[in-house]
Amino acid sequence: MNPILRNILAIVAGVIVGSAVNMGLVMLGPMVIPPPAGADMTTIKGLTEAMPLMQPKHFIFPFLAHALGTLAGAWVVAKIAASRKLQMAMTIGLFFLFGGIMNIQMLPGSPVWFNVLDVVLAYLPMAWLGRKLAKG
Repeated sequence: MNPILRNILAIVAGVIVGSAVNMGLVMLGPMVIPPPAGADMTTIKGLTEAMPLMQPKHFIFPFLAHALGTLAGAWVVAKIAASRKLQMAMTIGLFFLFGGIMNIQMLPGSPVWFNVLDVVLAYLPMAWLGRKLAKG
């Protein structure tokens, strides 16, 4: 297969797998850690209104979703890509970082400590780690 085409397909596969892991953990989160009583966690408006009621425990699964989704996507890319595996994995990290920044913009009430932790640790470091794990 043409290496450029293979790299493009690797990126597409990484985005799909990473997004699936992210969404799976986002959906699992409320089953493991129930949201605050009366909170509507299904809409942006409901999430924004629930932010003041949320405790640090409510941010565990969103962080895991972002970090493990990026890790899984980067691992897939590094396994499939024909060349430049670190660059391909970091591309996945940048893709999900962009999504994380958009999430911060859409949910202005989320705590600053979570936003910093999420942006600093959940994306580029996990993309790098995904590449490292794929090497093994």
